Amino acid sequence: MPPREFLKRRNALWQHLRALSAEDDFSSSPEFESALRELSELIGWERGRVLAGLGLAEMELPQDRP
Repeated sequence: MPPREFLKRRNALWQHLRALSAEDDFSSSPEFESALRELSELIGWERGRVLAGLGLAEMELPQDRP
């Protein structure tokens, strides 16, 4: 992926995750999990680090999530 496209996709995923995390039931949203997984794979960060970047902690999410 060209650098410009990488940056656009990365920024769009961060923005999308921020918007989803503002919703009341975001932690049970398959859309949130999908975007989280995609961003994690794209930037090479573990799930917990991406969540921390959103100001969230693993314990704020259901335990059955990977």
